[in-house]
Amino acid sequence: MRTAPTILHLDMDAFFASAEQASKPSLRGKAVVVGGLGPRGVVATASYEARVFGVHSAMPMAQARRLAPNAAYLVPRFLFYRAISEQVMRLLRALSPLVEPLSLDEAFVDLEAGGAAWDEESARLAGERLRADIRDRTGLTGSVGLAASKMLAKIASEQAKPDGLVLIRPGTERALLGPMSVRILPGVGPATGDHLRRAGITTVEEIVEAGEDELVRLVGKAHGHGLYAMALARDERPVVAERDTKSVSVEDTYDVDIHDRIRVRLEVQRLADRCVRRLRGAGLSGRTIVLKVRRYDFSTLTRSETLRGPTDDPAVVREAAARLLESVDTTGGVRLLGVGVSGLADFTQEDLFAQAAGEERFEEEVAAEEPAEVVAGPAERRWPAGHDVRHAEYGHGWVQGSGLGRVTVRFETPDSAPGRVRTFRTDDPALEPADPLPLTPGGPVTPGAVTEPSV
Repeated sequence: MRTAPTILHLDMDAFFASAEQASKPSLRGKAVVVGGLGPRGVVATASYEARVFGVHSAMPMAQARRLAPNAAYLVPRFLFYRAISEQVMRLLRALSPLVEPLSLDEAFVDLEAGGAAWDEESARLAGERLRADIRDRTGLTGSVGLAASKMLAKIASEQAKPDGLVLIRPGTERALLGPMSVRILPGVGPATGDHLRRAGITTVEEIVEAGEDELVRLVGKAHGHGLYAMALARDERPVVAERDTKSVSVEDTYDVDIHDRIRVRLEVQRLADRCVRRLRGAGLSGRTIVLKVRRYDFSTLTRSETLRGPTDDPAVVREAAARLLESVDTTGGVRLLGVGVSGLADFTQEDLFAQAAGEERFEEEVAAEEPAEVVAGPAERRWPAGHDVRHAEYGHGWVQGSGLGRVTVRFETPDSAPGRVRTFRTDDPALEPADPLPLTPGGPVTPGAVTEPSV
């Protein structure tokens, strides 16, 4: 068992929103919300200024607008975020060969495996140096947690937010975990948390006091033993180096077999949404949707459907999974369900622009937005809010908003003062899409991010 705090967890601070603030001087220190802007869009990331009003990720965008009507609402720029993420991941790989990315803005690092740290002092120095390097290379901030295990390192990085470093000293783990909510432990979601609460268990220390046998009785053998070990601050999971991902999937095992067909359908929909969140967190899309069903008699069935092209649209994945479910007999009961996506591809320009135009839904949406009604007459170019443009006379800027045949642009760059705002016709020939500018001198550029506005 590891005794030195040499597992590092990095979590970039409000990553998408912070990247937008860094690239747009007029938004620094102001509420910024990034996500799907359609009627059924959801928040991907909210800046810390927006969180003061109660806005948070996964919140319906309509609710966010009610809470923070004066915030800046922007469409995601995935290729831009990915370029920054790749630069951060290079810094992590310089520390160790064992880097385990969880998403574009989050990763575990085994510092000991790379010789970057071997005790408390060297781990703290490596963490502080990493934070400084990230700020220098990207202009953004990240929070660092250091501990002897992955679970504790992630808890430490949460405590460090925003823009801080927390190291959990060996020997203090039990005292730290004891008063915390059971929800802090990996694998304890809302359902398990509510189940434990009804049994009178709300804190980690109360799990320990209840004992392993009682926990197994409450949540089952498969989950109970591991959960009890984590309550004792025991987490032996290694940092797994990044591999070429061949598929993205999620699955749930149920303590009691599900017999109700309607509930089975709802579970499949929920799993499809979770799968898409993980897919998008990795910056991927995929062509083949896979459904896994383990029945009451432990027989396991898989069904798959291959689409014409890669997707990360939650509505498309939900519908495909639902079609696959129709071919499976679940009358005897279901003990496990899973949804996966394979045939993976990186985001393409077409993916990104569909997102920007409101044809793609962004993270955690619960339903697909209906396509806009086609109206006869001259086509109008659409300019996604927050995306980069260049004007032949005024130079580089970003779209502040558009509608009624007009597009409003603020002309500024990452290293300029807050810029002036001008309004143009949407079909102004002097205005064209542009690639994002690097946030720092020598920072990553994003070639190929330009997409022509749709008509």
